[in-house]
Amino acid sequence: MMESNAPIKDDRPVFAAELIPYRSLGRTGFKLVLMLSGTVCAFYGIFFTVTGAWPIGLFLGADFLLLYFALKLSYRSGRQREEVRVSPTDVLIRKFSPTGRMVEHHFNPFWTRFRVNRHEEFGITSMHVTGEGRDTDIGSFLNPDDRESFAKAFRNALATVTRRL
Repeated sequence: MMESNAPIKDDRPVFAAELIPYRSLGRTGFKLVLMLSGTVCAFYGIFFTVTGAWPIGLFLGADFLLLYFALKLSYRSGRQREEVRVSPTDVLIRKFSPTGRMVEHHFNPFWTRFRVNRHEEFGITSMHVTGEGRDTDIGSFLNPDDRESFAKAFRNALATVTRRL
């Protein structure tokens, strides 16, 4: 058995969170919205075409296609996410883009500063993690209530880690 006077390095996370954008319309809602709008556009498109106002039918078809692509883009942007982990030795922020590309940011927890920009009426407008000459925004896609709760939990985690010194 070996004995050592070296301290045991505890790198277990004090805080871990996965931030994902909120989407109020689920898959079923997405299909329902497209079916209802497609039915309305088809009905009125046929009606206007039969009555001789065929350009209106074309515009209704274009409106439906624009709605479809706008909803698809919204769902695509919903695939972005951020993973945040605070341990006694590291603050790790992983950002995943909608395409799956990942960018990692590492900060020393003792040099890390958490900056929150607030507006009187809207609450938190942005959050930034800075340290050692580097800066990254965090949770930019969160709604105001989620920003508040995340900011409180993240600030507490940083305080917990720095108090352990």
